Amino acid sequence: MRDVPAKPPLPATAGPAGVRVWDLFVRLFHWSLVACVLANFFVIDNGETVHQWLGYGASALVLARVVWGFIGPRHARFESFFPTPARLRAHVQALLHSHADAHLGHNPLGALMMLALMALVLGLGLTGWLQTTDQFWGVDWLEDLHEALAQGLVALAGLHALSALVMGRIERTRLIRAMVTGVKQRY
Repeated sequence: MRDVPAKPPLPATAGPAGVRVWDLFVRLFHWSLVACVLANFFVIDNGETVHQWLGYGASALVLARVVWGFIGPRHARFESFFPTPARLRAHVQALLHSHADAHLGHNPLGALMMLALMALVLGLGLTGWLQTTDQFWGVDWLEDLHEALAQGLVALAGLHALSALVMGRIERTRLIRAMVTGVKQRY
């Protein structure tokens, strides 16, 4: 087994100022998606206009993020953090051995969570839109699926927020602040 450094995931040269990791688009995407999900969770309009447009907006944000995952800067690109089995295995082993392995951008579990959340948002957008079509209007299984996806999204979003707090402590980095400022810092 390879040696995994016990130091925080920022290079020693990062210094107190930290390292710029997430670009403005990634940060705007993240917080705009959070706003759409929270607003849709709390908006009660019986599936009418506000709920629908928030869902379409969230879906558009995810589609834009997918494009950015191929053309954006280094830490925004999927290739830099895609959660391959080898990356996931190494990351989980490091965590199990009380080591924080080095990841400037998303760690493999964070990347897996990000992809799952994005898939849920797209699934919600699709099932929501299908319910507005003549073919699927009032179809119970589709409404049930849409509701289950929404509950899954809220549960995973909560786990995502909690995980960011926990991983920030483990890695000794300011993860939440980094998603606001774009700069990942040690503490």
